[in-house]
Amino acid sequence: MAGRDKIYLIAFLLGAGVLLFLGRGFVQGSALATWGLTFGATTAVAVLLVSLYRVQLELKASRRQLARKEAELSFALEVQQALFPRHLPDKDGLEFAAVCIPARGISGDYYDVMQFPDGRLVFAIADISGKGISAAILMANLQALLRTLAETGNPPSEVCKRLNHHLHQVTDASKFATFFYGEWNTAEHRLRYVKAGHNTPILLGSLSGTQLAEGGFPLGMFAQAEFQTGEVMLQRDDVLVLYSDGITEALSSAGEEFGETRLQAEIEKNAGKPLSEIQAAILEAVRRWAGDEPDDDMTLLMVRAIEAKEEQ
Repeated sequence: MAGRDKIYLIAFLLGAGVLLFLGRGFVQGSALATWGLTFGATTAVAVLLVSLYRVQLELKASRRQLARKEAELSFALEVQQALFPRHLPDKDGLEFAAVCIPARGISGDYYDVMQFPDGRLVFAIADISGKGISAAILMANLQALLRTLAETGNPPSEVCKRLNHHLHQVTDASKFATFFYGEWNTAEHRLRYVKAGHNTPILLGSLSGTQLAEGGFPLGMFAQAEFQTGEVMLQRDDVLVLYSDGITEALSSAGEEFGETRLQAEIEKNAGKPLSEIQAAILEAVRRWAGDEPDDDMTLLMVRAIEAKEEQ
């Protein structure tokens, strides 16, 4: 019901009520007054019915618009899910488990794992600033460009430099992406990486407590940003856990964050289990802490060093 219609109807009904109260004695002896009040009441009912009919029409239009938006959102989610890797490798000296749980239907988080003919294995995780459709579009843009740049074989620092330059060109100053990029050399058991403003990964095994801190600013913040490549050697059964801040910043009912300490404790408690079980244990611990409805996208990318499998 439009605001003007409400005002007219309320004023009319109030006026009719006041006249009926003041003229209740006069009404009993006057046919004209009785007819006038009957006419007024009938008119008020008619106005009310017309207003209700308009409300029904507006509700139907709103339902159609909502159904259209839900269909568009569902399509966007299907497209986004197709961007994540369908199969995670497990034969080139690393095995993986990964999951992305969006907070609002579609996600601004991103992870990827790529194998190349030259023997390189590349993996990455990113957290796009903002939420919803705009973050998801930027995520898709990052995914497409990353796959192109990673294939060139350029060092991780150069890949991130080019990604940064592109994102700075196509977004405004408020948009950026925290990012971790890893490139694995199976023969040398060597991991080269860049941490571009992302959460520091958690390491267990021979490198427990090591900080993978080399890198630079989040992507897209500064046009001429430079990045440094870090390097570590992974031994068999070493575990590397990459995550978005939706995990560590999940809030309890008392407003306390889940935090890195609880995350690391959960990983250590389940370290000997398959990666998929460690992942499930982390997500369950966060769910118990913060409830079933996450406030932010939650992404985990877990990596374990294994014996390289021979091609059949």
